[in-house]
Parts: sequence; C-alpha cells; structure tokens
Amino acid sequence: MSIIESFRMAVQGVLSNRLRSLLTMLGITIGVAAVIILVAVGNGSSAAVQQQIEGLGTNIVTVMPGGFGRGRGSGGRRSSFTQLTLKDVKALQDANAAPDVKSVTPVVDAQSVTTTFGSATYSPAQFVGTTPSYEEARKAPVQAGTFITPQEESQHARVVVLGTTVVTNLFGNANPLGQTVKVNGINFTVTGVLVAKGTNGFQDQDDIAIAPLSTTQELLTGVTGGLSQIVIEATSSGTVNAAEAEATSILTPTHSSNGTAEFRVLNQASLLSTTASTNHVFTVLLAAVAAISLLVGGIGVMNIMLVTVTERTREIGIRKAIGARRSDVLAQFLTEAVLLSVLGGLLGVAAGLVGSRFKIVGVQPVVESYSVFLALGVGVAVGLFFGIYPANRAASLRPIEALRYE
Repeated sequence: MSIIESFRMAVQGVLSNRLRSLLTMLGITIGVAAVIILVAVGNGSSAAVQQQIEGLGTNIVTVMPGGFGRGRGSGGRRSSFTQLTLKDVKALQDANAAPDVKSVTPVVDAQSVTTTFGSATYSPAQFVGTTPSYEEARKAPVQAGTFITPQEESQHARVVVLGTTVVTNLFGNANPLGQTVKVNGINFTVTGVLVAKGTNGFQDQDDIAIAPLSTTQELLTGVTGGLSQIVIEATSSGTVNAAEAEATSILTPTHSSNGTAEFRVLNQASLLSTTASTNHVFTVLLAAVAAISLLVGGIGVMNIMLVTVTERTREIGIRKAIGARRSDVLAQFLTEAVLLSVLGGLLGVAAGLVGSRFKIVGVQPVVESYSVFLALGVGVAVGLFFGIYPANRAASLRPIEALRYE
C-alpha cells in the first residue's frame, strides 16, 4: 500500500469520529501552545530585566560603604561607620591610577524629604544629591529643561530636577519648569524634568528628585556626612572589570581592616550576566512544566488509538484476509496517530502565537522561532511515539481472530 493510500485511510479514520479526534488533538494543542507561550514569557521577562539593567548602564561600577571601621572602643570592637568621601572621588579621578575610568560621580541620598508646591505635598522615594556627570553615568537625560550644570554645583544653587512621578503628584498637568517648590521648607527652583523610565520591578524609577551635591550636603544631609555611593563609569563595557579592579586597588588602603575591604562594589556587567543566567534557568523550567502537557496529550493519542484499534478489529481482519501485509496495517494506524499530532500541533502553534501577543502577569512575551519549531516537533514526536504501540497491536492481529471479534 502506498503512502498516499495510507494517508487517505488515516484521514477517513479521523473524520469518521470527528468529536473524538478533536478532543484527542486538543491535548496536543494545549501542550504545544503552553510550551510556546511559557517560553515566550520567560524570554520576555529576561529581555525586560536586561533592558532595565542596560538602562542603568552596562559600563557602570557602583561603590557603596559596607562594614564598619575599627575604633578604639573597649574590646577592640568596631565603633564607627567607614565613610566614602570626596577625597575618594578625587583619588578615583586620577587618570594614571585608573586609566579605565571615564567618570566618577559622588551621590548622597537625603532621607525623609518632603516637597511642597501650593497645597500639594509629596515625599519622593529618592532625593539624590549629585554632580552633572550623573546624567550620563546613570542614563538620566531630561525631557524638558536642563540637568544640573557645573555652575549650579559650584555655586550651591538651589535647583532641582524632578522625575515624572514627582511632577504628577506636585503639579498635575501644569508645567513645572521655573516653578519654586519647598524641599523640607527650603525653596528650590525646578530646572528640569527627567525622561520617564517606568518601574524596574522593585521601585518606580521616576519617583526621584535630583539636586546639586553641594546644595544637598549643605541644606539637607550635612557637609560632614559621607557619600551614599560613588558611581564609576568605565571607558567602555569591555573595561568594566578593569575599572572595578582599579577602584578596588585605590580604595582598599584607606578603607580596609585587617586586609578586609570595608566597601562593596557592584559591577553592572556582572549583574547583567548573572541575571541572564538566572532567567535562562527560569525559562527552561517553564518549558519543562509546559512539556508535561505534551506528555499528557501523547497519552491521550495512545488511548484513543487503542480504542480505534479495538473498534476496527473486524476491519483489520478483513484487510489482512484479502492480502494486506503487516506493514500496511502498521502504516495505516501510525499515519493516523501522526496526523492527529500534526493537526493538534499546528493548532497549538496558532494558539501559542496568538496568546503571545498579550501581556501575561505584566510581561510582554517574546516568541523565539526555535520554540515554535521545537514545540511542534516534540508534539509530533510524542504522537508518533505513543502511536507506535496501538499501531503495532493492530498489525499483530491474526486474521482469523480478528474476523471472529464481535
């Protein structure tokens, strides 16, 4: 019997029990669609996280105070916080000691800051005091007005740049540029509005206000206070590790105790790599969970094919009695099982592609072509695998026994 004849008989078998065939294909459809959608969700989540990290800069090294400085208290216990200062910033700006460092930006975080405009009052999640280099280092451009200028920093100007969340809460739809807001009761002039970044999954990146470092230290945190962090911008993404090593070498002599560094260094490139690795594991896990649906669908194919073989036992006996070979019967039922899997797989691909166009738990799925072909291929392979036993059982029936079957 030719392949065309086997295919024709398989189509007749599928159409003769349409509802049963449809329910059989549904298992494969759900499995294939689940694999495509869940892999797309994993990829979408990974892409979103990477985009957020890249938005902060992949050539950034952040130094933060960590640990305590050893004082002369009783028992030799540590009694004072180690602090990062402007002296450290100046040391890191030495081109000879740190040739891979492009810029060094000091940052202080003012706590419990309240801003007021007219009758509106709002407390930004972050109130940052910094220098003009922060704009490029932290990828914080303005959409209106200007960022902090060197003149404003040197003159201790009372100016502030606001994120869009702060602008909305204080001004609504009004233009904030040139307006005067009170920051802890002190007048500041709004000179710029930052480009909206949205949330990074943990906090609203637009809920921020930025003022000159000198002004913030003088009026809000105190000049004697240490820096909250130092943002180091490497010359390129390829020199981040070298810039980290140079920064560590410069700071360790003045910020260490018994050979242990009392500061923490966050390498943005390493964070990106670690996050990508974690998201890959997450995506594989989602695909494995979805693959269980394919397994269940394959078992459904085997179950229905066994029922089909039982129902058509007399037909098999007649065919073998008039000369059909074992391979002809095997090909007929195996083709029918594969046909069910292929049709279910194609419907699953269509459902997966449609489902991936919608956001799922806030994540925009990103479909990878390999996941479509992999899901379809596995779906067909599962149908083929679970169709072998029923087909072999049909082909193994003895004609005389099959003809006697009621």
